[in-house]
Amino acid sequence: MLSKTGGAVLRALTIVVVLAAWLGVGAFGGMAQGRLSQVQTNDQAAFLPSSAESTRAADAGAGFVDTETLPVLVVLEPEGGSAVTPAQLSAVQDFVAGVPDLAIPGADPAAGDPATIGDVTVGQGVVVPSEDGKALLVPLSLDTAATEEPLADDESVTGAVVSALRTALADELGATADSAGTLGLKAWVTGPAGFVADLVNAFGGIDGVLLLVALGAVLVILVLVYRSPFLPFVVILSAVFALCGAALVVYHLAADGVLTLNGQAQGILSILVIGAAVDYSLLLVSRYREELRQVPSTYTAMKRAVRGSIEPIAASAGTVIAGLLCLLLSDLGSNRSLGPVGAIGIASAFVATLTLLPALLLVLGSRSRGLFWPRKPRFEAAGAHAVKPEQRPTDEVLTGVWGRLARFVGAHARPVWIITAILLAGGAAFLPTLKADGTSQSDVFLTSVDAVTGEEVLAAHFPAGAVQPVIVIAPEASIDAVTEAARSVDGVEDVTPVTAAGAGAPVGGGGGQASPPLVVDGDVRLDVVTTEASDTQEAVEIVRQVREAVHEVEPDALVGGAAAQTLDTQVAGAHDLKVIVPTVLAVILVILVLLLRAFVIPLVLVLANVLSFGAALGVSAVVFNHVLDFPGADPTVPLYAFVFLVALGVDYSIFLMTRVREEATHFGTRTGVLRGLAVTGGVITSAGVVLAATFSALAILPLLFLAQLAFIVAFGVLVDTLIVRSLLVPALVHDLGRVTWWPSTLGRRDTEEAALAALDSTAHGSRGTHVAETH
Repeated sequence: MLSKTGGAVLRALTIVVVLAAWLGVGAFGGMAQGRLSQVQTNDQAAFLPSSAESTRAADAGAGFVDTETLPVLVVLEPEGGSAVTPAQLSAVQDFVAGVPDLAIPGADPAAGDPATIGDVTVGQGVVVPSEDGKALLVPLSLDTAATEEPLADDESVTGAVVSALRTALADELGATADSAGTLGLKAWVTGPAGFVADLVNAFGGIDGVLLLVALGAVLVILVLVYRSPFLPFVVILSAVFALCGAALVVYHLAADGVLTLNGQAQGILSILVIGAAVDYSLLLVSRYREELRQVPSTYTAMKRAVRGSIEPIAASAGTVIAGLLCLLLSDLGSNRSLGPVGAIGIASAFVATLTLLPALLLVLGSRSRGLFWPRKPRFEAAGAHAVKPEQRPTDEVLTGVWGRLARFVGAHARPVWIITAILLAGGAAFLPTLKADGTSQSDVFLTSVDAVTGEEVLAAHFPAGAVQPVIVIAPEASIDAVTEAARSVDGVEDVTPVTAAGAGAPVGGGGGQASPPLVVDGDVRLDVVTTEASDTQEAVEIVRQVREAVHEVEPDALVGGAAAQTLDTQVAGAHDLKVIVPTVLAVILVILVLLLRAFVIPLVLVLANVLSFGAALGVSAVVFNHVLDFPGADPTVPLYAFVFLVALGVDYSIFLMTRVREEATHFGTRTGVLRGLAVTGGVITSAGVVLAATFSALAILPLLFLAQLAFIVAFGVLVDTLIVRSLLVPALVHDLGRVTWWPSTLGRRDTEEAALAALDSTAHGSRGTHVAETH
């Protein structure tokens, strides 16, 4: 009696300790989740490797300017396309004179923040009329060093300055992107700083709306799955605490500079943790419900459920973590950072599922079955039906929707896998039509934003490439040859050397320089003005040609600038695909071989999931090109999609095949795969739908990259769940029979025959023991 009381006290104490620990994680992790945007880095140059030519050009060119700056461009245009009047010009000049005194919103000078725009800008603002007389340009330069630290309200300096300018234009001139006011001018704040600000605003939905949408979708699905008013909230609570735990670790690592976090990685982290945590919870709760019917004690049922599900959950988490960590091989810092960020998220989901969720499910003690109300699983007293799940007769297992599907697969195994493979191959045939060679920066946004519209107005009235010219660093001796080579490229408007008088100044149009070029360490800098804006794909192609032309006459020359950074990012992305994809496949294959202790079935699973990925990407290409009319995709889209789809797709096969192996030890492979499909069908399909719904939530952010990733992963997960795991893999395993497990002992004829003989002996006289094996 005392031992029982002592055991109950120990169990209760353990639950209290676990809950208290996770409450602490939630308290600090919740604050960290809200502050992740403070430690974000969305500058493309920060992610390039030091070996990239644009990075080396930036390092070599640092001596040609006194201060690194970030351009802010204010563009004004009369309503209706008329010419700028003297009154309008005078009003804008007066406005520009007062810009340095504009207060920066959210700044706290007492805390060391810059108080006004003048504190973070370099030089004086000027008003530049366009040659056609129909627009005005006000170029401002932000001191890059002054924009690195966030303000007291945790907002970025760049975003605050852009916001202050837009507000002041509206208040003082009545000029906005949509209204001309009494002065008759419309205004846009664009340029690199404008794009950064609008990008930060787009990612502003990550902390709130994105999470609410994802959790709302999951809640609806869980209510439909469990048909209980309580259990869905327990599962979601566990997932939210898992996200808090991941955010706590990621925040401190990013703040300490151990890893780099960007907006995309933050959004993916939220979705990944919620989706994975709910998936793992579905598996554990399903096993727990099964065990509650076998034993009277909720604690014993949970102990058996954890023991029975820890292997597939651990294998699933390990597979995804290993796949994500393969991103550390990337040349791009943004990809490398997503690897450990995602891995931390999956690890947190795994720990929460196996610690916090059991504690929550047991918090009511002997009344914990009430969490399943109104469909509470009841203990089946000793008798004919009180058997372990693996001892239930096959006829009882193969019932319901999934039981009927399992019987169908067993009766038509070969036609099923051949037809599904052909269908998947048909979808994969469209894979080459996916345009993933990069997009212009203006195409990144799916909604109208100030920076994009302003850039279009700017390009209509001013030289598009003058704002951020291509930079060429070359030895002084080859300046003439390099200049001529650059000028010979189509799309190059002008090439001018930087002089001591003009170092760091904006490049103007044509003309020679009266003073000699500035020489730094034996090198000169040439500013190459292109006909296309630096953030367009056309400018990227011009840079590619400039590099070829310049390197022919001077191999030591370096070509950099904003467009060159985009080119190097795209080249690195293409390289990552070639390196990371085979590495992920190899790592997953090794994990499956170790888990399933066989070689044939791991190979089958990997090939099936690669085929599934190809189909998902092929269908996505058709949708992107002909339905949604997207302009293209970044090279990282197929890379991220591959890592997530292959790793997560294999998850469902792991859930299935670990159960099939368990059943095969008692019933043989062919009957075992049918029983495994029937038993796991509901929970795995629910998990797939949950994951697809959570990734779909990424589409609410108005960014091309995330919308494309959301569609590919959501569609691919559904293909994996409904076709690959439900039809293709079970049919292949049934057709292969015991060869599936080669070279393990389970694949030997004598082992299988011994299992079947033992089953016949145990179940002699009972009804419908098993479906006959065909050898």
